[in-house]
Amino acid sequence: MAPLTLAHHSNNSSMTSSDVSNGKSQRLQLVPKKSFASVSIGDEKPIDFLRTVFEGFIAGGTAGVVVETALYPIDTIKTRLQAARGGGKIVLQGLYSGLAGNLVGVLPASAIFVGVYEPAKKKLLKILPENLSAVAHLTAGAIGGVAASLVRVPTEVVKQRMQTRQFASAPDAVRLIVSKEGFKGLYAGYGSFLLRDLPFDAIQFCIYEQLRIGYKLAARRDLNDPENAAIGAFAGALTGAITTPLDVIKTRLMVQGSANQYEGIVDCVQTIIKEEGPPALLKGIGPRVLWIGIGGSIFFGVLERTKKILAERSLPPSEHPKQD
Repeated sequence: MAPLTLAHHSNNSSMTSSDVSNGKSQRLQLVPKKSFASVSIGDEKPIDFLRTVFEGFIAGGTAGVVVETALYPIDTIKTRLQAARGGGKIVLQGLYSGLAGNLVGVLPASAIFVGVYEPAKKKLLKILPENLSAVAHLTAGAIGGVAASLVRVPTEVVKQRMQTRQFASAPDAVRLIVSKEGFKGLYAGYGSFLLRDLPFDAIQFCIYEQLRIGYKLAARRDLNDPENAAIGAFAGALTGAITTPLDVIKTRLMVQGSANQYEGIVDCVQTIIKEEGPPALLKGIGPRVLWIGIGGSIFFGVLERTKKILAERSLPPSEHPKQD
């Protein structure tokens, strides 16, 4: 999918509403007198929905698998820190425990997320006022998160049970969870997962997209791979820090199994604060920020590169960029 094109008008005149409505502008406009990173999209060719979804699936799946494989040990340490109650010790063995089974879920979950996010973002940018592009990105991120959660949650439950050394393999984990807790055991902590991931997805993608728009306006050119990666790292690290308490709650609910130490989200928060103090809600913030910051850099770098490659492959031979 080709990157959006930005045009900056240095003169004092700005595009009137009639100019937008009659489709005279075919390119993305950023108007200086509007709020930061406001977006104006005139009439354009109808969205090739299937191609957008397909490219999103490929780009998202590729980025998700690369990130998960590279940073899985950090995620394992973070999970064990959050799952430890009181002064429990952290085991630093088996840091890749559950990776293979997790990738089986990460691939479709990442593909579904981006495959839903991209067309939703395009549609929302067309129907919302030009100064509400941030709302479009927030909403599209949340929509993508809901769609992906159907695969993400069982994957996360199995992964975290294995990271805390409750099971030896993913097939055993699925079989025993279902036998002891029923099918709903695979969706343990679903509410807390949405409580964490919907704000996370919405905020991260909004920060990333808005920073890219602002950077493009300032630089007056498309971003290169290192720039996309740097913006992705910042967006990921900031969002990861903000949502750490939600991540701790989600982890505790997912790994409790049939023991049922907590009766729900509210009880989990109250119990943690009562038994371990408020700082316990920030457990694992260091590994989380490191993991998501690096992960954001890799994910968005790979995502944008893959999208660019797919977009170039879909162009007629005469329009392919010339190689130096």
